[in-house]
Amino acid sequence: MLTSEEKFNDLLSDYSTYLRTERGLLENSIKSYHQDLSEFGHYLHQTNTVLTKIDRFTILDWLNQLQQTGKSNNSVVHMVSSLRKFFAYLLEDEKIDVDPMLKVTTPKKNAHLPQVLTTEEIERILAVPDITTKLGLRNRALLETMYATGFRVTEICNLKMADLHADLGLITTIGKGEKQRIIPIGEISLLYIAKYFNESRPLLIKDENVPYLFVNDHGRQLSRQGIFKLIKSFALKANITKDISPHTMRHSFATHLLENGADLRIVQELLGHSDISTTQIYTHVSQKHLKEQYDKFHPRAN
Repeated sequence: MLTSEEKFNDLLSDYSTYLRTERGLLENSIKSYHQDLSEFGHYLHQTNTVLTKIDRFTILDWLNQLQQTGKSNNSVVHMVSSLRKFFAYLLEDEKIDVDPMLKVTTPKKNAHLPQVLTTEEIERILAVPDITTKLGLRNRALLETMYATGFRVTEICNLKMADLHADLGLITTIGKGEKQRIIPIGEISLLYIAKYFNESRPLLIKDENVPYLFVNDHGRQLSRQGIFKLIKSFALKANITKDISPHTMRHSFATHLLENGADLRIVQELLGHSDISTTQIYTHVSQKHLKEQYDKFHPRAN
């Protein structure tokens, strides 16, 4: 006979399949939901709470427990979102009769501005790889592409040679929600990509049928973790003390465009944001940068 936790895990497995096949979510999003809901399932098992007995107070007790154990406010917000979607699915699938999330309010997210590199810091990072080596040349092409496109790290990992239209100066990607977007890519990036493709990539690949543009030293698709480690090491070598990640290149791409006069709607299209309010955070970053520059250089600022 299945335990309550095993029954919950079966439901969670069905839900993951639903997200994958019917909603078309990316694997990273599915893993994120699965992690939240697995924690909640463990809590139900510990408190001996069956699915049909879950009510608003069960949820509030769980959220309070998360806060007591030091979970950040944004993590709690994400948990509420995960639970809301999960119980809506269970209600629609007639696994429950009442949605316990109906009277649970979502806490407000902590407002925080993304970490952004200055153009001078970008130049220092770009200069780190030794382009006389096969991996160094790949790394320079990788960095140039990340900064030139503002692609998410998953989009960079999944980038295929067929996605590059060098003659037109365009590049294609599949973003969140399986939405395709085609954006421009600069000449400098194209030059480094071409050099990497002709001189370095042939030395790295073991199988000529590998479609991915950027490969690791074993000739396979470069991973998110691999790019994360590379960015961290480049920042260290460039003497940059900011806590940065691959997403920092995307943040810097957007902020530098706005600082140089790009229209917010254009930046929204380039980033692949479905809602312009998501893009608007970069206007705050840009304004913060302007304030810092004013305070630093205006003789009457202080």
